[in-house]
Amino acid sequence: MSSLDQDQRLHPSCRNQTTVSTDSSDTPEVAKLPLQGLKLASHAVLEKAQERGRLKCSKCGGSRMFFCYTCCSLLGVNLQEVPVIKLPVKIDIIKHPNETDGKSTAVHAKILAPSDVTIYTYPCIPEYKKEKVVLVFPGPDAVSVQDMMQCLKDLTDSRSHGASYEPRIKRLKTEEVQGPTHTAEKPQSSPDEAKSLESRMYPLQRVVFIDSTWNQTNKISTDERLQDLLRVELKTRKTCFWRSQKGKPDTYLATIEAIYYFLMDFSEHCLAQEYNGEYDNLLFFYTFLHSVVNKAKTSAGKC
Repeated sequence: MSSLDQDQRLHPSCRNQTTVSTDSSDTPEVAKLPLQGLKLASHAVLEKAQERGRLKCSKCGGSRMFFCYTCCSLLGVNLQEVPVIKLPVKIDIIKHPNETDGKSTAVHAKILAPSDVTIYTYPCIPEYKKEKVVLVFPGPDAVSVQDMMQCLKDLTDSRSHGASYEPRIKRLKTEEVQGPTHTAEKPQSSPDEAKSLESRMYPLQRVVFIDSTWNQTNKISTDERLQDLLRVELKTRKTCFWRSQKGKPDTYLATIEAIYYFLMDFSEHCLAQEYNGEYDNLLFFYTFLHSVVNKAKTSAGKC
């Protein structure tokens, strides 16, 4: 979700913390800080594009920098110059029709992971099979990423036996559901390992996110087509979005932050793989823009 109010003050915990370092010697303490110790592609191409200034999009005619957020295409930057990321699961983003394209971070995901991310504009919502899809959105019945797979399997089992399913309000004990959350080595690409990975993924096929200001999310989140989906909540992550939303907790994340943190937790807790920065480049544009805004605020004496 994007928190897109006009107030653009940086959250205090995120100031002066953007980094493009890939140095593996970073201390664990530093790596835990927001936007620190990320394994990112070089921002040199974005710096050059910034020096050139805005360009006119050949498709819609809009004046843009780095990419056209209307057409979801790069502008003044070659495809070979930006990272392309393969995700372990398909991502759908349901965008509010009144969402301002230029303020949304959803387009970052589409450009950086084009084969795995689809953006729909509400009221267009695909038909989902509830036992194979989850909605990342907070709520009283929402479960953690750690408990998500077991809840889906329970839902699949209840469906196969013709039983009704009621969302679990009480969180399952993670250690009883998944066991160890890390493996000593990264999984190999052998047929047996691939089959094992597929088994750990089952039955999840798709993850849905809502792209909207938090004050506008109710219309989409209460849509009957999403009501039966298992809800997953990211309760321990804090936003670094420069458009902070008044009156909302710092756990209300921008869309690209929510996707990134979900995939990080999914890799560790559901796929039992030690996270090694595989999805850090989802924040390729986000960290650069964060740095630009941060420098501008500092220069203006507002940080």
